[in-house]
Amino acid sequence: MKKLFPLQHVMGYVSSLVLSIVALTVLFFDMTYVMQMTVLFVCAIIQMSVQLFVFMHIGETGSKTSLYTNIAYALFVGLVTIFGTLFTMIWGYQ
Repeated sequence: MKKLFPLQHVMGYVSSLVLSIVALTVLFFDMTYVMQMTVLFVCAIIQMSVQLFVFMHIGETGSKTSLYTNIAYALFVGLVTIFGTLFTMIWGYQ
């Protein structure tokens, strides 16, 4: 029965919820801007690690080349999306 219960996934889910709640508390407490960004950045890094290692099974693959290629591609797509949004919405592309 112990093998059938996905303890690692449940713990990952619970830790994701806790990290989301911690990130949400930034709105309700009177903190400086630097402190808010620090809390959000640390929560984002931990959340990314939980997602990669628990839910995406990043440590269980045999081929490291395809693993790093997929991570690099995901980072590229994420950065293009972020900077593309900033370029069109804030920096005044016309």
